[in-house]
Amino acid sequence: MNIVVVVRQVPDLIEPLEIASSGDALDLDAASFIINESDDHALEQALLLKEAGGGGVTVVALDFGDVDNSLYAAAAKGADRIVKIAFDGDVPPPARESAALYAEAIKPLGADLVLVGVQAHDELDGGLSPFLAAALGMPYVGVIRGVKAGDAPGSVVACKEFPGAVMARMNVKLPALLGILGADQPPRYVPVSRIRGAMKTAQFEESAVAAAVAEPLLKVGGLSPPAPAARAEMLAGSEEEIAGRIVEILAEKGLVK
Repeated sequence: MNIVVVVRQVPDLIEPLEIASSGDALDLDAASFIINESDDHALEQALLLKEAGGGGVTVVALDFGDVDNSLYAAAAKGADRIVKIAFDGDVPPPARESAALYAEAIKPLGADLVLVGVQAHDELDGGLSPFLAAALGMPYVGVIRGVKAGDAPGSVVACKEFPGAVMARMNVKLPALLGILGADQPPRYVPVSRIRGAMKTAQFEESAVAAAVAEPLLKVGGLSPPAPAARAEMLAGSEEEIAGRIVEILAEKGLVK
């Protein structure tokens, strides 16, 4: 099975995010970047499918942020091929424009299955995965938690999650694109030594593709940091006094009588 995985960079939410001087965007120069969580699960799912039934895994990424670190890690984990799309913008393109770029890079690869994280925390105008499926002309199933090879040749079984934690097993005929929420197991840890080894041996294929600029579906009018909430009240005194004050607070909020 020829599997293609899209890997994206997103701002690390562990680090404080700063607003650019324009007031309507984040200052990405001050941000740290990590692999998008659901894309990491998509990569893990692709590697599990490869290990279970053979085939190859190709990782495709936009040359933005600290993507090389993520690509070397992907190679160390077992990806067979790395394709990096040339991009010189200061901010990542919106989802529809990204989908067009990824589609042009993926079409020549002859993918049987394309796996994309179903969501990213910096997507504002829709998820990448359905846009990419449309650009590739592939059927799409999203919010997938686990994929296995199907009984029939040229098919997979995908577990789709619905509201209320209801799971459905779907037989999907290939080629297809799946939006991955979670893999069958957590993304594997790769030692730093293996990543350093991949830095010496992994070869990135450069892809110079172009796509029409898509108008964003929404425009950000302005950003501002969250307003600070009321400060916590630190309770002091004996155990009895503290317990009494807790009861008073609960009574004030109507939680006890």
